[in-house]
Amino acid sequence: RHVVCFRFHPDTPPEAVDALAVGLRALPAKIPEIGAYLVGPDLGLADSSWDFAVSGDFADADAFAAYRSHPDHVAVIAELIEPICAQRVAVQLAT
Repeated sequence: RHVVCFRFHPDTPPEAVDALAVGLRALPAKIPEIGAYLVGPDLGLADSSWDFAVSGDFADADAFAAYRSHPDHVAVIAELIEPICAQRVAVQLAT
C-alpha cells in the first residue's frame, strides 16, 4: 500500500484541488498495476490533518514501481500536484 498526504499552499483555489482529484481518479483506468485506489480532500474534522490523501494498493513492489514511473502518473505530479503542493509525506507499507 502506498499512502501520500499533501499540504497545499494557502492560496490554492478549490478548482485546483478538484482538478487534482479528477486527474488522480483517472489513473486506475490508465495504469493496470493499480489495485484499490482512494483519493480525496481532508474532511476538515481535525485541525492537524493534512489537506489531501491518496491510498493505492499494489500487488508487489514491481507494480508500485510501474505506477510510480508511469507517464500518466508523472504528468499528474508535474501538472496538478507540484503547482499547489507545499508539503508531501508518503509511506509504503505491507497490508
